[in-house]
Amino acid sequence: MADVLSANERQQLPPPASETGALGWLRKNLFSSWGNGITTVVLLVAIFWLLTSFLDWAVVNAVWTAPTGQSCRGHGACWALIHEKYRFIFFGTFPYNEQWRPLLAVIVMLTMLVTSADRRMWNARLVWIWAVGSFLTFLLMLGQIHIPLALILFVALAVGGVGMLLRGSVAAPAELNGWRTLAAIGAIGILLRLAGVLPPWSLAIAPFTYVETGLWGGLPVTLILATYGLLFGFPYGVLLALGRRSNLPLIRGLCVGFIELIRGVPLISLLIMASVMLPLFLPSGMSIDKFLRALVAIILFSGAYIAEIIRGGLQSLPKGQFEAADAMGLNYFQKTMLVILPQALRVVIPPLINTFIGFFKDTSLVLIIGIFDFLNAANQALVDPNWAGFPSEVYLFAAFVYFCFCFSMSRYSKYLEIELNKGTRR
Repeated sequence: MADVLSANERQQLPPPASETGALGWLRKNLFSSWGNGITTVVLLVAIFWLLTSFLDWAVVNAVWTAPTGQSCRGHGACWALIHEKYRFIFFGTFPYNEQWRPLLAVIVMLTMLVTSADRRMWNARLVWIWAVGSFLTFLLMLGQIHIPLALILFVALAVGGVGMLLRGSVAAPAELNGWRTLAAIGAIGILLRLAGVLPPWSLAIAPFTYVETGLWGGLPVTLILATYGLLFGFPYGVLLALGRRSNLPLIRGLCVGFIELIRGVPLISLLIMASVMLPLFLPSGMSIDKFLRALVAIILFSGAYIAEIIRGGLQSLPKGQFEAADAMGLNYFQKTMLVILPQALRVVIPPLINTFIGFFKDTSLVLIIGIFDFLNAANQALVDPNWAGFPSEVYLFAAFVYFCFCFSMSRYSKYLEIELNKGTRR
């Protein structure tokens, strides 16, 4: 028996060829039994039939150019409609000769979003990029911007105050003095304005022809509502989540009541309230732009949902993290910003991105108050009697554009989740 190998030395035989590779995968997943095999064959035949029929309609017999929709009758897909109406679908009723402005605005917003996706840009530079990019976006869309002096002073006060609050314990003395100077300038300026010493001046910038928001439409409206609705709704939701977990009963009660009130009503009701009811409560002669009212409604709605997601992340953290931060002598703001929130946000990345995708698509609800986003502008392209009767092509094109944005957010969520969880224990 000397030629017999021991158990440790015995050579392992490879698995059968029928159990490995593509053949093994097919046997295991698609043809593991007679029932699964028959189901697989039937589904493959159905998919092949549907796919060939769709390609025949969408590509082989499609009409790509035509003067009117009548030329498309009796053929496949009428993509000539998209070729004829693409500028209206993307930019709505924005003045035709000025549509290069919303195109540049879309490019600026996409550049800001792509830049924000790079983790190397998660520093003070990103704040300046968004500040400059947002200014250019609204300047291109409106054509004219009037910035009141009081708003400039208020921003100076807010930035200086927040800077001292968040950086006071870790900033260098020279940097801290800079924050204090900025806050002091804002405070003194606001006091002088309230006392009537400073007139209500405003900084006017008007390089283009003014275009009111009632003429906006298409993709820029969707991007602005979704981007800035979530941009302002996110920090607002974080504050609500922290307030809901506060030890102060009044703050906790107010946050709970507000969150439950907003989450208990549909977004359409908030949009109608902002468009119809809010002007009734404003002083005589005062009005707020309808587009701005819709944006505020989206911010309130998104903030309430984001607050509940972040609260779930905060509750998932072990109590030891809070106790360890307290043991290190960190105050509430340091503990929250440096220890608690980074961990909580990392946990809730998938539901957060899911919420972002949902709100990106929910911007189509602004039609109820007369604002035409991308989907509604595409729908309005069918009103032209020369191109009536081809809704499938319009909705497929709109669905493709929405899919590109939503799929990009989904893939970025997966990438971000993997990157932020590197080095952590599972």
